[in-house]
Amino acid sequence: MDFALESINLTKFFGMVRAVDELNVHITEGELVGIVGPNGSGKTTFLNLITGYLKPERGQVRYKGKDITGLAPRTVVTMGIARSFQIPQLYLDLTVQENLLLALAIRSGEGVGFWSPLNKESRVKEAFQILGQFGLEDYSHHKALELPEGERKLLDIALSFAQGPQLLLMDEPTSGVSVKDKFAIMDTLVRILKGHVTSVFVEHDMDVIQRYADRMLVFNEGKVIADGTPTDLFTDPSVRKILLGKG
Repeated sequence: MDFALESINLTKFFGMVRAVDELNVHITEGELVGIVGPNGSGKTTFLNLITGYLKPERGQVRYKGKDITGLAPRTVVTMGIARSFQIPQLYLDLTVQENLLLALAIRSGEGVGFWSPLNKESRVKEAFQILGQFGLEDYSHHKALELPEGERKLLDIALSFAQGPQLLLMDEPTSGVSVKDKFAIMDTLVRILKGHVTSVFVEHDMDVIQRYADRMLVFNEGKVIADGTPTDLFTDPSVRKILLGKG
């Protein structure tokens, strides 16, 4: 069976530390999978190995049955994998619309400038469509630096979504936002992604995981130590001890 994403004995060292240790993970098409675990358990390193920002010491990353281990990030994007970051990667002095137009231009492989302006009519139309999906149309002419934190997070994910991914990886999409905003962000993401884009998100907020993830992977010391539904795993004393410090 070809999974949407699979890691096979994936291993990454930082000095003497095994950040990812013989990691075996599989994600099936259409899933919304949450990854949780203590700080330093290998969650973000795993995303970086998938997307080519890091190269493993050994092991494989397979995407739809194809070996993509160690490919450059730009190549990984062209294959249908996109990611957002814990700290939004935005052009803060550009408007929301300009950020998205630039993402669309990069996706198309077109340059921008005199011969291929950023604001081509077809590109502007698609940008407004995406801004509407993410509830950002009212901010279209605001500079990215003027956005509230929650909207910055959504814009960062919208830029990843603009790449047309079939697999979207998100690193802590609700970190740094208010309790009210975190559920609004996730409601928006689930509405857009569910059933359309296979999605994996790293998250520290257990309420978010329990409410939105189809499946939960618990990382500890570079390994997956539990895999199942949030409802089942949150009642497991060994998982609760790792995540909450209590049984």
